[in-house]
Amino acid sequence: MNALNARILLSKIQLQNRRNDLKFRSQFSSLRNSLLCSVKNGGTLTLTLYHGSRKTVFSELRTSENKKSSQAPRTIKIEAPDPAGAPPPIKKGRSWKLKGFPKKVLSILSNLPLAIAEMFALAALMALGTFVEQGEAPSFYFQKYPEDNPVLGFFTWRWILTLGFDHMFSSPVFLGTLILLGASLMACTYTTQIPLVKVARRWSFLHSADSIRKQEYSDTLPNASVQDLGVILMGAGYEVFLKGPSLYAFRGLAGRVAPIGVHLALLLIMAGGTISAAGSFRGSVTVPQGLNFVVGDVLGPSGFLSTPSESFNTEVHVNRFSMDYYESGEVSQFYSDLSLIDLNGEEVMRETISVNHPLRYGGFTIYQTDWSLSALQVMKDDEGPFNLALAPLQINGDKKLYGTFLPISDTDSTNLKGISMLARDMQSIVLYDQEGKFAGVRRPNSKLPIEIDGVKIVVLEAIGSTGLELKTDPGVPIVYAGFGVLMLTTCISFLSHSQIWALQDGTTVVIGGKTNRAKGEFPEDMNYLLDQVPELVDSKQPRSISG
Repeated sequence: MNALNARILLSKIQLQNRRNDLKFRSQFSSLRNSLLCSVKNGGTLTLTLYHGSRKTVFSELRTSENKKSSQAPRTIKIEAPDPAGAPPPIKKGRSWKLKGFPKKVLSILSNLPLAIAEMFALAALMALGTFVEQGEAPSFYFQKYPEDNPVLGFFTWRWILTLGFDHMFSSPVFLGTLILLGASLMACTYTTQIPLVKVARRWSFLHSADSIRKQEYSDTLPNASVQDLGVILMGAGYEVFLKGPSLYAFRGLAGRVAPIGVHLALLLIMAGGTISAAGSFRGSVTVPQGLNFVVGDVLGPSGFLSTPSESFNTEVHVNRFSMDYYESGEVSQFYSDLSLIDLNGEEVMRETISVNHPLRYGGFTIYQTDWSLSALQVMKDDEGPFNLALAPLQINGDKKLYGTFLPISDTDSTNLKGISMLARDMQSIVLYDQEGKFAGVRRPNSKLPIEIDGVKIVVLEAIGSTGLELKTDPGVPIVYAGFGVLMLTTCISFLSHSQIWALQDGTTVVIGGKTNRAKGEFPEDMNYLLDQVPELVDSKQPRSISG
């Protein structure tokens, strides 16, 4: 008690000596807590609670001496000032509502059925986003989803434009559901996962053999020492703690922490997806070889978080566009040689891109996505060269076909005649005479002339156009980091968190344990470990470690 009084500062209450007085002091498990109680017959019952440096005095009036008074008992609460001069704590009646309200909200958000419903709602919205065409003009939805012929009897353009389903992944409905799911994950982490980890980290000794035998697995070792068991468990990767005859050991604590990492990874993925949907820029452009465009003229914002950067002033010049072909003649790959030019007119980067090999600079990315033909360069009767614009022609299927026309009669005539040229790609050009009859095929750059209706023609070059898609996506690094954490923590979460208790009872060791996973393998592992515990040769009771 002297050592205890040296660690705790107590303010004593002095009472006058009266008959039948009773005083006692109770010390709690924590050295910082104590209770002083004074009882007097015909006086008052005084309770003083000390918690650290804070003192609270409770006084309850009792009946008079020898219980002759019929005064009804009543309770008076007195807030005593803190010995260190700190103000008294806030009364419970005023703080209960403030403390209770967040707990109720956390309880609702951490509800598992609610979280499942939120995930199903997100899945339904994403499915709807793949069904409804995204990013089209309002006139498209007026025509595709008219009010006089609604889809499923009710779904019209009003639903799409009012709820923002034309930009589903940045719509308030989608983002609101995503935020609600994120709040549920954080509430579950705070109310369930973190407390589980705190409990798992505590050293919880069991001092009763009956309590140990009630565990999922239990056994006894006659003529054994709990210290020898601790050494065996340490060799198997357990953290071992001894206190007198009691032992506590655990391993696989990371398996308890991993679910928190899984929740964090999901939050990162959702945050990155939200930033990508509401804070990115996108655009596409088709540029003939030899021409330029400005990045900022192509990119358009996708949401309310989109913020342009200085790199949007970069100018892109298409130096050359080329193609590779399969042996069958089909296009296999196409390339764009691009130069990036800053505001000072200096080339800051030059790179050749192709499908699946984009260019990245200043926060934006340029992808090679498409191609077309823009012009044919020809010589006519050794005159020229002339650039003839190629126009796409409508044909069945996904095949491309481009055509142009070279007039050979008076251009002011109402009956204009000339030579037609068709091209599927940059490999060969098919020529037709004035009557539309096949005249021949020439390859660009072959310099081989062909004479049609008395006109000599040389096809010099087929000039292509590159189809580029530009995008800024600041959420991509966050999404990648989230998936990396998710894969790692998912694997770690499969680790079993195993706990073992043991008690030295004479020469017998009582062992019990449990695990949260691999419950079928745990008894086999325990039997294997217990078989390694040496048997005591001396029949005397083994020496136990003092607490």
